[in-house]
Amino acid sequence: MRVQHRHIIYVQGYDPRGLAQYYRMFRTELRKFGRLYQLDATITRPQVAPDGETASWTIETKAGDWQTRTSYDFLRWEDLIQRDLAAPIWHTVFHAMWIYWRLVFGGTLARFWKAHWRFATFISYPHFLLFVEALASLGIAFAFGKGLQALGVPHLYSIAAAAALFVAALGTLLKYTENLTYLLYLLSDTIWTWEFSHRRRPQWDVRIERFAQYLATVARSSDAEEIVVVGHSSGSFLGAEILARALKLDPSLGRHGPRIVLLTIGGNFPIVGFHAVSRDFRDHLRLLAVEPSIDWIDCQSRKDVMNFYPFDPVAGHGIDVGAMRRNPTIVPVRFREIIKPEHYNLFRWKFFRVHFQFVMANERPHAYDFFMIVCGPIPLSERMARPEAALAVATGDAAAREWAWKRLEASAASRADAVDLGEMEPSARRRG
Repeated sequence: MRVQHRHIIYVQGYDPRGLAQYYRMFRTELRKFGRLYQLDATITRPQVAPDGETASWTIETKAGDWQTRTSYDFLRWEDLIQRDLAAPIWHTVFHAMWIYWRLVFGGTLARFWKAHWRFATFISYPHFLLFVEALASLGIAFAFGKGLQALGVPHLYSIAAAAALFVAALGTLLKYTENLTYLLYLLSDTIWTWEFSHRRRPQWDVRIERFAQYLATVARSSDAEEIVVVGHSSGSFLGAEILARALKLDPSLGRHGPRIVLLTIGGNFPIVGFHAVSRDFRDHLRLLAVEPSIDWIDCQSRKDVMNFYPFDPVAGHGIDVGAMRRNPTIVPVRFREIIKPEHYNLFRWKFFRVHFQFVMANERPHAYDFFMIVCGPIPLSERMARPEAALAVATGDAAAREWAWKRLEASAASRADAVDLGEMEPSARRRG
């Protein structure tokens, strides 16, 4: 099957920048994608829904022997995130510290460390940085207090003045170094994920339910051949929640219309699933693991410290469904293979830049290409099952493309036969 119309539902992570900045980035990267593969891709302006919770645009892509139309929905959380970031600095600091030490003494941080030591280090980074800034502020305050005492200021007054300076200096450091350190943003993220895991964010749950209803409506009414729910970063577990809840609303969701695929990229499922109270979330992972009408592709990268690699989103949570398991397909992504060496060496230590490479344009043709997933003619499951054929369709000559399409069509036919026979595919398939 060749895709002529695809519907993307994009679930962003905990990113306060929201629609405007994401759309600008998407449009810029789309142009790079067109230049790389020498094709024509045009994009419409975003149209915001009356409730303000979704924005949509359309991409038309034309190559030599194929053409696609992509309906792109961007699910919005930035109003909720910006509300978090508007909290007083000291409230954010003390709340995040309290949660972090609960993670330590409750054993959750140790489970993070066992699953992926780099992510555990990353989640500890803002607290280490906070300690360093507090030490620097304390040093300034201590020197100031000693200076007052040398001038003959009574001991009690000098201590009070030094304490006031410590508070002012630390607050100033936190505020004016934020653009370099992202410390307050990361502390807010820690608070949000902990409270979300403990079901203390009812506004998020309400919106997830509305998005699940929206997905069910799209699946019933769309004329697309494929619906892809894309969850990036924290959007991975949000996307899984939306899809699982949509399946509960409509158990035949993936059977009466377009093929539905969940694509999680740069995911960090354990920051929710490793909490003992997150039983509902783990039940949703269990549902997706065995659902035969849904494909779930999970892309991970060793270089990205903000995702768990290597990690099985199902077995890693202690979920065992035996022979019934068919999801997810785990796909390693090597950024070194999709970025030119001179550019890779420039940003390889910029953790946020690396993390967003999952949703940016390639500099080298590769089977993993976010914009080819969004705009290309190959269904996502077949792209991941036959990466060499997918690449040949994008870059090969006429003979190579003909061979590639035959391979892809044979793969799609064998998958369809397996579903008809009720066969289950091997669990936790790993590509690459």
